[in-house]
Amino acid sequence: MTDLFEASGIHPPPESQVGAPLADRLRPRSLEEVVGQDHLLGPGGPIRRMVEAGRLGSMILWGPPGTGKTTIARLLAQAAGYQFQSLSAVFSGVADLKKAFEAARMRRAAGQSTLLFVDEIHRFNRAQQDGFLPFVEEGIVTLVGATTENPSFELNGALLSRSQVFVLKRLDDEALNQLLIRAETQEEKALPLTLEARQALLALADGDGRYLLTMTETLFALPDGDLDVQGLAATLQRRAPAYDKSREEHYNLISALHKSVRGSDPDAALYWLARMLNGGEDPLFLARRIVRMAVEDVGEADPLSLLVANAAKDAYDFLGSPEGELALAQAVVHLATAPKSVGVYEAFKAAKKAAAETGSLMPPAHIRNAPTKLMKSLGYGKGYQYDPDTPEGFSGTNFFPEGMERRTFYAPKGEGHEAKVKERLERWAALRAKTQGDGE
Repeated sequence: MTDLFEASGIHPPPESQVGAPLADRLRPRSLEEVVGQDHLLGPGGPIRRMVEAGRLGSMILWGPPGTGKTTIARLLAQAAGYQFQSLSAVFSGVADLKKAFEAARMRRAAGQSTLLFVDEIHRFNRAQQDGFLPFVEEGIVTLVGATTENPSFELNGALLSRSQVFVLKRLDDEALNQLLIRAETQEEKALPLTLEARQALLALADGDGRYLLTMTETLFALPDGDLDVQGLAATLQRRAPAYDKSREEHYNLISALHKSVRGSDPDAALYWLARMLNGGEDPLFLARRIVRMAVEDVGEADPLSLLVANAAKDAYDFLGSPEGELALAQAVVHLATAPKSVGVYEAFKAAKKAAAETGSLMPPAHIRNAPTKLMKSLGYGKGYQYDPDTPEGFSGTNFFPEGMERRTFYAPKGEGHEAKVKERLERWAALRAKTQGDGE
C-alpha cells in the first residue's frame, strides 16, 4: 500500500511498510478519511476552517486513546504545507526540545513553517510547558499537543490561553465499523465472525480505533470458519477498562455513581459501580462514598439507609472481593430507591454558619449544669423542666442562647420517614408558641 505520508517526506519509503501493523497500514491519507471526528473535521468544523484558510493555530487535541490525535496532526501538517516534527513527552527532555525549537527556527528563516506535535503533552512538567511559550508566541512553531487528560487540570494556564482545545470523541459503532470495512478491503477478505460476534468486537474496542484494528489483525490470522461470540471471547484477551484512579476519569465515574443514586436510578447506579470495580477501584473508597450518600442525600427520609451503608462497608471488610462487592451493590440499590432528603444536610450547614456568627453566647441559665452551690445561687438550672415528665412529653423550653432569636434550621419536606417527623415538629412548634406565649 502506498505510504500515507510519502508526499510530505514524513514516513519511510513504502517498502518499509511491509510487515507493519494493520493500524499503521490503514492510516488515513487525508483529513476526509478520518472517522468519527466530523464535528472538528467536517464541513464547517473548526479545524477544517483552519485548513481552508491555510493558516493553522496552536491547539490541544484532547480525547481517549485510539481516536486519531496523531493522525490528525500529521494530516494537518500535510494539508497546510507545514513541516511535521514530532516529540513524545514520555521520551523527550529539555535537550530534545531545544533541538526541535532550533530546527524550527532555521526552517522559519528559510520560509518553511513547522508543526510541532507533542504526544502526551500533559507529561511535561510545568517548567517544561513554560518553555514552549516564547516559541509559540513568536510563531516559530505551531504547537499541536495531544493528551488523554483534562487540559484544564494538566496544562499551564499560559499555554492553554495560547491554544485552542479541541475535544475528540470516542469512536462510535458506525465509525468503528468503517474501520473494519477498510481492514477487510485491505486484506481482501471478510472477518471470520458471525454478525453477533462482529457487534461484540465493536463493543470490546470501546471506542478505540487502534485497539480495534489490533484485534482485527489477530482475527485475520485465524483459520477459516466464523467465530461466534463465545469463540471471539476465547480467542481475544480483553484489556482492562480505560480507567485511572488518579486521573479525571476517577472523578467522572464517582460523580456519575453519586448522581445516579441521588437521581433515584438504581440501574444506572449499578452500572457505574460495576465500571469502577472493573477498573480496579478500591471498594472501600466506594463504601465511604456510599456512606456519604446515605447521610447527604437520603438522611432522615430513610434513617435505615445509614445503617445499610455502614453494614455494606462492614460486610465488604469481612468478605472481601468478589463476594463483598454484592453488599456494596445492595447498599447502592437501597439508597437509589430510598426517598431523598437533604433536610439534615442543609440544616447542619445553616447551624454551623449561625454558630460561627454567635459563638460567644452562653446557654440560657436554666439549662446550664449546676454541680456547685455557687452555680445554683447564680440561677444555673433554675426553672429547668424535665421534658419526659411533662403531660405532652414536651416542655416548650427555650434552648437557644440568651440574646439570640430562635432560628429554624431543619425544615423537612415530608419525604418518607420525614413525613412523620414534619408532623411532629409542627405539633411541637404550636405547643412551644403556646407555652412561651403563656409565659409572656
